[in-house]
Amino acid sequence: MTIVNLARFQFAMTTVFHFFFVPFSIGTVFVVAIMESIYVHTKNEQYQRMAKFWGKIFLLSFAVGVVTGLIQEFQFGMNWSDYSRFMGDIFGAPLAFEALLSFFIESTFIGLWMFTWDRVGKKLHLFFIWMVVFGTMTSALWILTANSFMQHPVGYTIRNGRAEMVDFGALLTNPQLFFEYGHVILGALLTGATIITGLAAFQLLKKRQLSKENTKVYHKTMRLGMTLMLVFSVATMLMGDLQMKYLIKEQPMKFAATEAVYKTTGKQAPWTVVGIADTKTHEVKGKIDIPVMLSVLSYGKTTGSVKGMEQVNAELKKQYGTTIAGHKMNYYVPVNTLFWSFRVMAGFGALIALCSLVGLILTRKNKLTLYQHRWCLWVMALLTFAPFLMNTSGWLITELGRAPWTVYGLFTIAQSVSPNVSVASLLISNIVYFCLFSGLAVILIGLIVRALHNDPFDQAAASAKIMDPFAKGAF
Repeated sequence: MTIVNLARFQFAMTTVFHFFFVPFSIGTVFVVAIMESIYVHTKNEQYQRMAKFWGKIFLLSFAVGVVTGLIQEFQFGMNWSDYSRFMGDIFGAPLAFEALLSFFIESTFIGLWMFTWDRVGKKLHLFFIWMVVFGTMTSALWILTANSFMQHPVGYTIRNGRAEMVDFGALLTNPQLFFEYGHVILGALLTGATIITGLAAFQLLKKRQLSKENTKVYHKTMRLGMTLMLVFSVATMLMGDLQMKYLIKEQPMKFAATEAVYKTTGKQAPWTVVGIADTKTHEVKGKIDIPVMLSVLSYGKTTGSVKGMEQVNAELKKQYGTTIAGHKMNYYVPVNTLFWSFRVMAGFGALIALCSLVGLILTRKNKLTLYQHRWCLWVMALLTFAPFLMNTSGWLITELGRAPWTVYGLFTIAQSVSPNVSVASLLISNIVYFCLFSGLAVILIGLIVRALHNDPFDQAAASAKIMDPFAKGAF
């Protein structure tokens, strides 16, 4: 166990856990806003019940996301102080916008939305929830602006060994940001739609007598959710395809690793469906290839060579050297992790698209086929967990594929770690964080289960008796 490895593990752990809730909250609040918009437009009370009911799930995910995000930010000073010194001038500006603008909008309008259902007009209340949506999406924009710089540095100069920003506009027009932000936001919207659809399916699977009103609410929730799932799954895959094509030139090592290509292919590149890469011999064992398909996926035509990791590694050594700051450099990335992460991400995306399409067909024109077969409901319910696997896999590709850099081409991981941390302090803090996150996960799951105990119309009736929003039992 080295300081660098422990620091990396800690940041990976906090990032993965935090990223469980970022797409969760962005996506669910968008779906809730759609529900309330339909209510305001149609005056159908069922959609109001839906917005109130699923809004509680959003609030829980948002609260836990804030806590994990704060812990993550502390680590820049704790474990990555040299990185903070190098990147502070650039990283600080987007983070300041995120905290002072986006988070302020989110927190203010969440409070207004929660406590003014019967105190302001319908349209004004609808404005509150759409401002929350705006806040969550711009919050992601600022964070990904900083991350996109780490992937593709622009608008900077190096002074006194530090990266200093000379053009803030260049950060916002970074081509990496367009692909990364688009893919993340569409994935987040897909996450929200899938989770709410899956939780509605779980509600229908419970062995209890549902009222006619509550049954209709869950049916409408699933129908709306599956529609959004289909739209956003297709949009996410299309944006992901554009992003991967962009990486062919910008980060060829990352792209080659996601396809386990060690040696540069011929003009008609085969696509490896499955396989295990041997990092010592640079061979892919047990692979199944589809001829020509990688050329088609990469360039949209049947001809097109893909650079292999061996060639890219040689080019990077020539460009950046074999040693940086006294550290021997190897530009290979964890190929098996990237290879299988890409297949998990793409596979679940395709599965969600297929299930949502079939679900919409089985519920068209008020048909009840999907709801009458428990195995169909179980399929939709289990999809609740798919976005978490999909988003985590995507984030692993984004971050691990940049190795050995923290800022691509400028600053390495080995250069970034704090000089004064010890193995003991990192080991203890890793254990503490793991226990804390595990506790938060248990609490969140318990609160979500508790929130789902009452059905929308039953919960509405109970809430109507509570005048004080802070009274016992108000949530």
